[in-house]
Amino acid sequence: MTVEPARPARAPSARPLPAGPLPGGPDRAAAVPGPPGGRAAWLAWSVGVSVYVLAVIHRTSLGVAGLDAADRFGIGASALSTFSILQVLVYAAMQIPVGLLVDRFGPRRVLLLGILLLSTGQLAFAFSESFGPALASRAVLGCGDAMTFISVLRIAARWFPAARNPLVAQLTGLAGMSGNLVTTVVLARALHSKGWTPTFTAIALLGAAVFALVALLLRDAPAPLAPLAPAGTPAAPRLAVRRQVREAWREPGTRLGLWIHFTAQFPGNAFGLLWGMPYLVEGQGMTRAEAGGLLTLLVLANMGFALLFGRLLSRTARARMPIVLTVIAATGTLWAVVLAWPGGHPPLWLLVTVVLVMGTNGPASLVGLDYARSHNPVERFGTASGIVNMGGFIGTMITLFGIGVLLDALTPSGAGPYAADAFRWAFCWQYAPLALGTVMILRLRRRLTGAPA
Repeated sequence: MTVEPARPARAPSARPLPAGPLPGGPDRAAAVPGPPGGRAAWLAWSVGVSVYVLAVIHRTSLGVAGLDAADRFGIGASALSTFSILQVLVYAAMQIPVGLLVDRFGPRRVLLLGILLLSTGQLAFAFSESFGPALASRAVLGCGDAMTFISVLRIAARWFPAARNPLVAQLTGLAGMSGNLVTTVVLARALHSKGWTPTFTAIALLGAAVFALVALLLRDAPAPLAPLAPAGTPAAPRLAVRRQVREAWREPGTRLGLWIHFTAQFPGNAFGLLWGMPYLVEGQGMTRAEAGGLLTLLVLANMGFALLFGRLLSRTARARMPIVLTVIAATGTLWAVVLAWPGGHPPLWLLVTVVLVMGTNGPASLVGLDYARSHNPVERFGTASGIVNMGGFIGTMITLFGIGVLLDALTPSGAGPYAADAFRWAFCWQYAPLALGTVMILRLRRRLTGAPA
């Protein structure tokens, strides 16, 4: 495949960085050496990733509060799923605009704006007493959440050598899982001991400390490299923005990355964001503590597989597609066994196994971002990453909505509690986006490698 050479960055004094190469990968050759990494790079990444950890805490807070939200607002499964659907919809819709903002103004400014939106949305959610205001607050929260992950990836691309980017991306996902761990271990307990408003208010106020950290310590790039967009840089003409998006989308690696992210991420994401706790408590008869233990296991599995996949991808790019296809096949197979179990009550060992397998979903989805990185020049990496990062959250949104609608349709009262059989049939909905995504991955994989489509 012929790839256009990377164009120089917009700032005249900027030294362009290579988009690759990964060992054994299809990346273009670097014209100049990239940044050396080192302690300063890890410091910059650590400050940036603290915002992502905060965003994951905000994002997943509803996962342990779903039953409480249903009682507080007097809503059923369809309305409850609307919270997460709207949050994910806003997140996905913001990915390309955020990518463009990061490419133009740098990740530091975008992260600061993201923190403000996260804190505002969560504070409003803490004091909401009816469905409408609470829904609007989750939309604001989703907007702030959308500004974090791409910004951290851009920081990594500017501070670390290209060959280390797959590992740093996986470490970013691992760090985000620590935010999920805070949610399942700390937030779940605080919610039931301190109550709704104090718990969510405390989360919102965490943003002040993280905002100060970013404002004081973070730089967009190492000193020898020019910033992505100097202060006072005017916005590019609309035509340039369209061209930026169009050229990123035209790259087969970008489109393949989107479908990898779409297919690999959504099963674990939908389970952890919303439906895991209701499924385990109402469908499987577990206590909240037992269900929380399995959700914590999901987070720990994500962290372990992130380290494993990161090391494999740093050694060779040939591991990318085998990892993705293995994860998709294992997830689909294990859920088929769980859902087909007689009576709808699989044994604990099987539930533990499917949770462990879903722990591979998030790390495998990041392979899609690696395809975007290795097939786009650095000056449009934020835009390409935004396109790819939409995928998993679109898949999650489709899954959340489908399961919620089916649960209500399969329950005579139209509201919880939901029976094990209702959960079993509703969770079968996962196979629709799983099949679509797998077909698109196989099709684009052949096109990317030059085989007949």
